Amino acid sequence: MLRNLLFSICMSLAVSLPAHAQLAPPQHGDAPHPSHQKAAEPDERQLQTHEHYRNRRGEEVHAPAKSTSGQVPDGASAQCRDGTYSFSRSRRGTCSHHGGVAAWL
Repeated sequence: MLRNLLFSICMSLAVSLPAHAQLAPPQHGDAPHPSHQKAAEPDERQLQTHEHYRNRRGEEVHAPAKSTSGQVPDGASAQCRDGTYSFSRSRRGTCSHHGGVAAWL
């Protein structure tokens, strides 16, 4: 009986919410930045260093690096304040050891 009452309350709350509130995805610090949900893999030839790390989701990501040409490398999501390019797949922690984000790409 309590289960049915809780279900009824939840359903009535969901129906009373505006449509945009029901469809909006959850927002949190690990949400992917819209511009790099399908980010291209960086071309190692464009980068001065070739290190990688595992992010919180267990994905292997290229560590921030400077480009060899001075141009924005493929797959970069941000430029850090120290001039390196980040390939982070979430905003949280991006460029944290490189002076912070100078610009999102």
